Amino acid sequence: MTTLALIGSGNIGSGVARLAVAAGHDVVLSNSRGPETLTDLVAELGPRARAATAQEAAEAGDVVVVTVPLKAVPSLPAEALAGRLVLDTSNYYPQRDGNVAELDDRSTTTSAWVQQHLPEARVVKVFNNIFYGHLPELARPTGSPERSALPIAGDDEAALREATAFLDTLGYDTVVAGDLAESWRFEPGTPAYGAVYFDPEADASAAKPGQAVGMPPSSPTPAQDVRRVLDAARNEGPVGG
Repeated sequence: MTTLALIGSGNIGSGVARLAVAAGHDVVLSNSRGPETLTDLVAELGPRARAATAQEAAEAGDVVVVTVPLKAVPSLPAEALAGRLVLDTSNYYPQRDGNVAELDDRSTTTSAWVQQHLPEARVVKVFNNIFYGHLPELARPTGSPERSALPIAGDDEAALREATAFLDTLGYDTVVAGDLAESWRFEPGTPAYGAVYFDPEADASAAKPGQAVGMPPSSPTPAQDVRRVLDAARNEGPVGG
């Protein structure tokens, strides 16, 4: 089985970790506050999980999920990530990350910017467009008629194939949006961002057992529906313009 490393173990990171453990993978967790702050999550995940520093996680992972605020990307252990499949969940929020000129004018995309900071890693963008609470809800076994798809993008064809195979074990199909230059198609503000997995007919006030209050109800979203909204996306010019 694969060893999955998490650099960042918040809502998305912990959700991916839970799916990975359920699929039989080993998981190495890390965050910016230190391994000792992950004791409860490791205990919940069980013997397949352990906590480490970001450097140790990067060195241990066959697949590495980078799920940190974009402003933290320049401090990632780039040398340790060289050659590794890096699943990048980044979104650009200027109010949180500060302004990045080439992202503001859309001369590059968020994950292409991440790739610039991790030049030897094999970056694939994924998980950025799905609400964290929907991630465990929508996972289904291979062949399920209610299986959802996640969009992915990357410059390395082999990395895209490996990401697709790994995501299949977690319970998701994939739709390739293109290379990292095309990954804007599922960034914030596009039809593929978030709402594509919402159930438009459900009562948003009626949370399911264990569901966070106010979480929009989810609906299985097959590959053809994800492809449709990716194709409908329009690059509207400068951020905030």
